[in-house]
Amino acid sequence: MMQMRRLIRTRTIVCLLVGGIGLSGCQTNPYTGRSQLLMTSVGQEMQMGAQAYDQVRSDPKVKLSQAPREIEPVKRVAARIVEAAKRSKYAEMAQQFQWEVSVIKDDKTANAFALPGGKMAVYTGIFPVAKTEAGLAAVMGHEVVHALARHGAERMSQGQVTNIGLQVVGAAIGLSGGDPMLGQATMAALGVGAQVGLLLPYSRKHESEADYIGILLAADAGYDPQESVHLWERMEQLSGGGGPAEFLSTHPGHETRIEQLKKWMPEAMAIYQKRAPMPATPLPEVGGR
Repeated sequence: MMQMRRLIRTRTIVCLLVGGIGLSGCQTNPYTGRSQLLMTSVGQEMQMGAQAYDQVRSDPKVKLSQAPREIEPVKRVAARIVEAAKRSKYAEMAQQFQWEVSVIKDDKTANAFALPGGKMAVYTGIFPVAKTEAGLAAVMGHEVVHALARHGAERMSQGQVTNIGLQVVGAAIGLSGGDPMLGQATMAALGVGAQVGLLLPYSRKHESEADYIGILLAADAGYDPQESVHLWERMEQLSGGGGPAEFLSTHPGHETRIEQLKKWMPEAMAIYQKRAPMPATPLPEVGGR
């Protein structure tokens, strides 16, 4: 507990320090109230997102689906999630984004992503896991939140902070004061041992935020948020219970994730019940499994 308080204090002081020398700003997540250290502008993020998207699409190893049966459900779900985002607490940013979605023909990859600026991609390998358009809405809602909540920029900002220098940050938080635990936290903040010291817990926080806000967006888009629980139950089955221990992982454990989703479900269902429900239309079958 004492170490956790010191880690929190370290993050707060680093946030104030870097902001004080004109390198960053701190903003608050409108849904969770969590403070975020951000050292890039939305415009810079959007530019990087667009470049990354173009790079993926132009990669000769990437095959873009041309099949309407695969493209149409993805575009349908994406459009409804985007409209929900434009009604959300992220409405201003959602209006700025230039939304676009591609379907990548890769039946063995269960993945999707959304980049800053609104560029999205869905791999066909996620179809057997999502099962229905409602399940896909849970996936896409999650990914869209990563972009809207500026999780990528936050991670980059953490990396930039590690480059400020040991002397600057260390002096600000009293590294020379002889407190070995605080010194360890500082080293973690600067990248030494960061994998278990400071950065990965933030990544798990990002994932939990995306799960939480994502099901709210899916519900507002008219998709049953309860499908998110079934989605992660299938993910757990797919992993065979394997994977690293939760404290060494950038993602919450499957059981933790499911428990959290169930805890948030009453709020999501209250939103869903006010919307015209969308049918849980099955996604197309794909090969490769």
